[in-house]
Amino acid sequence: MDVPLAAEECEAITRAFSGLGGLGVDEEALVSALGKWRHQPEKRAQLRKSFAGFFTADGGFERFEDDYIHYLKIEFARFKNIMVLWAMHPWERDARWANDVLHKAHPFDIIVEIACTRSSEELLGARIAYHALFHRSLEEDVAYHVRENFSNLLVGLVSAYRYEGDSINEEMAKSEAKTLGTAIKSAGVRNLVENGEVIRILTTRSKPHLRVTFKYYREMYGKSIEEDLGDELCLQETVQCLDSPPKYFSKVMDETLKDGADKNTKDALTRVIVSRADVDMEEIKAAYHEQYGAQLEDVIAMKTLGNYRDALLSLVGQ
Repeated sequence: MDVPLAAEECEAITRAFSGLGGLGVDEEALVSALGKWRHQPEKRAQLRKSFAGFFTADGGFERFEDDYIHYLKIEFARFKNIMVLWAMHPWERDARWANDVLHKAHPFDIIVEIACTRSSEELLGARIAYHALFHRSLEEDVAYHVRENFSNLLVGLVSAYRYEGDSINEEMAKSEAKTLGTAIKSAGVRNLVENGEVIRILTTRSKPHLRVTFKYYREMYGKSIEEDLGDELCLQETVQCLDSPPKYFSKVMDETLKDGADKNTKDALTRVIVSRADVDMEEIKAAYHEQYGAQLEDVIAMKTLGNYRDALLSLVGQ
């Protein structure tokens, strides 16, 4: 059920987006709105529908107008694009991140992240948005731009439409755990990431099925599959994202908060918090505490500054 927007809430966000032309932004009101609207994506959907000048209906989602994105990024520079990304439809957000990865010097692990931590409907939506925004399919751009040996794996991941239910064939999961083990143990001149059976299992099976498969793998071989993947970084990240997104994202955020992190790594802090605030942030915080012995909110408060820090903490749910 849609939650109607209160007049004062609309006013606060309208004021934020009135910064075009140097009128300024009420940053404290923005931070307040971020906190109040946490876990209420339906309100942002209403907001996009009400801002006809900023958003245009396109292929089942409301897309940001490109000219406005350019101006708003400048206006919200001190927020490091949090407000632009927060207001954006999740499909468009993922499509733009994927396009940046493929056309700029970003690591391809962001493609793995989008393909493996979104639901089947969300990934399909990102592909719809990519097509509408860039007039090409995400699959064809991945196939064209990724020249490394993990190209087939990434194409399979972004093309997936996985079963979302809880039904699991235990015998098949056990059999595929053995298939993965055989592939890993026999990997030689040909890289494991090019193994057709490995690609088939990781790109087609449901996430509950894969978690059971990974459990059987540990029972059979005495190690987690991640440990046995060695230097196969793309496969490691694929397994991590499919098996436990909170654990994966807590690891990503730890890297972003380290001294000396480069710009691409630091950008992941905004990306993860904006995209996961309405999904599994509490689980990510718990995983972070378990892995690193600290409260995520405390580390963010220590490592970031000003209204950017306050915006992050509002979304994290301090």
